Amino acid sequence: MIGSRLRLTALALALALAFANSLQAAGPRDSLKKGNLELQSIGALAFGPEGILFVGDPRAAAIVAVDTQDRVAVGTERPKVDAIDEKIASLLGIEAGQLVVNDLAVNPLSGNAYLGVTRGKAADAKPVLLRVERSGKIAEVALTDVPFARTPLPNPGKGRTPNEVITHMAYVKGQLLVACLSNEDFASQFRFLPFPFKDAGKGAAVEIYHGSHGRLETRSPIRTFVPYEINGEANVLAAYTCTPLVQVPVAELKPGAKVKGKTIAELGNHNVPLDLIVYQKDGKDYLLMANSARGVMKIPTEGIDKVESITKRIGDTAGLKYETVASLEGTAQLDIFDKGHVLVLRKNKDKKLDLATVELP
Repeated sequence: MIGSRLRLTALALALALAFANSLQAAGPRDSLKKGNLELQSIGALAFGPEGILFVGDPRAAAIVAVDTQDRVAVGTERPKVDAIDEKIASLLGIEAGQLVVNDLAVNPLSGNAYLGVTRGKAADAKPVLLRVERSGKIAEVALTDVPFARTPLPNPGKGRTPNEVITHMAYVKGQLLVACLSNEDFASQFRFLPFPFKDAGKGAAVEIYHGSHGRLETRSPIRTFVPYEINGEANVLAAYTCTPLVQVPVAELKPGAKVKGKTIAELGNHNVPLDLIVYQKDGKDYLLMANSARGVMKIPTEGIDKVESITKRIGDTAGLKYETVASLEGTAQLDIFDKGHVLVLRKNKDKKLDLATVELP
């Protein structure tokens, strides 16, 4: 009797272990395979689960998922590196003028920052992935013998620059949302890529009314976007050049669909939006958007569901209002660091790039 109980206990333990192993095998990292990752370029960056970093490779028209193996915060510092462009250039053995910083992403698990940069500006320019630790230490992320997965984007289009092929990404509930260009009639598209990766499938084409231009557009690339819930419904708020802000319901972004976005703001022409985040302060939601020519805009979302769609030419600005955050002048890239802080990459008075963690405005 005792022997039977022992056998049953052993069997139960074995089944429990097998079940635990099967659950572990189903994790996102288990879809990645070790190998030597070769990138043609580095554009947009976005973090997913378990320290997985998604890297847009616009020259190859592909998305790569890389296991950073960076899942634990070491220290409590907030990153701060003055003249980081000069320090990176020195690390890579080039002049600072030969360095291009393409994107910035904060690992929410560790608080470390990741930068996608290009070493050089000639035909032989090389992409480099860097990690900036909380302490400020800068190191190149090795891409040899690293777990990764790659998926191509079908029917890639061509923009004015290679980086327009893949402009922005965000991981949302098991899927990677990608803003990109295709070679189809409606060039501007969103693609939802299930992760672990499967066939990229068809994208959802987006048409917008551009108030500054006074016309409908289907080819202008989405420069940056953020997922945002409005009245319990998932939406995407997307910013375009010159600078319409457009609301697109996620429910309409189905493969092969042609969707008309709702233009909820015109934020000024002769401007390129560079980066966009959403945050909460004092119980209210705000958008924070960095721009090429119009500074950093703080945009309250209160009443966003009641804003009328812009459907006629606008001379300057209309729709949602904004204020310019003077203290963030020169910001080119930004990402949420924690509930009260944002990590920014900005030019200082000497035209050098500083990396700084600042309080959310």
